Amino acid sequence: MSKIQKVFQGKAKGILCILLAAFGFSLMTFFVRIAGDVPTMQKAFFRNAVAAVIAVIPLLRAEEKFHIKKGCGTDIFFRCLFGTSGLICNFYAIDRLDIADANMLNKLSPFFAIVLSIPLLKEVPKKRDWIAVILAFIGALFIIRPTASFASELVPGLLGLYGGFGAGTAYVFVRRLGKKGERTPVIVLCFSLFSCLVTAPFLILDYHPMEPKQLLCLILAGFGAALGQFSITTAYKFAPAKELSVFDYTQVIFAAIWGFLFLGEVPVPLSFLGYAIIIGTAVVRWYRGIHDTDSVSAEGEKEDEGDEEAAAGGDRAGKLQNN
Repeated sequence: MSKIQKVFQGKAKGILCILLAAFGFSLMTFFVRIAGDVPTMQKAFFRNAVAAVIAVIPLLRAEEKFHIKKGCGTDIFFRCLFGTSGLICNFYAIDRLDIADANMLNKLSPFFAIVLSIPLLKEVPKKRDWIAVILAFIGALFIIRPTASFASELVPGLLGLYGGFGAGTAYVFVRRLGKKGERTPVIVLCFSLFSCLVTAPFLILDYHPMEPKQLLCLILAGFGAALGQFSITTAYKFAPAKELSVFDYTQVIFAAIWGFLFLGEVPVPLSFLGYAIIIGTAVVRWYRGIHDTDSVSAEGEKEDEGDEEAAAGGDRAGKLQNN
């Protein structure tokens, strides 16, 4: 098998995993929604309790077991803090907005990550990255609609926007942890346990008895979240994030399908316009990133060929001198 074929197969596997992750996260939002009249904190607790149990399994089978690497504690804390607050706000938005709108606001996380990568990762975004951020937030305005009813749409929309901010900030800290060599199951387990600890007091003080159907929905939401978390981690082992990130937006499409088929939800025209702006911006940014990568690779290959030719020329000159 040639190198090109291996790269192509790796990308194909990565795309398949990212689509599976989008499918899993969309199921999570769907089951959270149809769980019905259950407090947001209670939904968040059960979602993370299931994910924690699933994350423990690979750690029990590993030789190193559960161990946080030196120098990773602070990053894990902030990953958990922003991830948990973002998750709670996202769940609040899911219960009060069309699930496609809530999913789209959550998918603003990569654009927040661009801004936050400056202080946290010391990365300087390019000019087109800043343009992408501005366009994405213009798209978000069409979904949030500031002129909408304050209680019914604006507040859930703003909290859904914070959900994207929390997810984007958490993603930046996950990248920092990845650079330090921290293992994925450890990060997932810490996040899940932290979220359970934060939401447990609310569960104790304001527990709402659930019907078997509601409990089943929250358990399935946890499985959907676990499927999404582990699939997206696996995806980035096969191909770089810049080559896969655009496919993550299929989560919005899946969510829109579930909302239309089972909840009778049809997003308003302004929401569709917002989707088009945000997804279109992501597609263009993805395409330019791929193009830049290919250009750099081509230049590198030319330099390598030039070095090989120079070396070959030097060998021929040496042989002539010896002769």
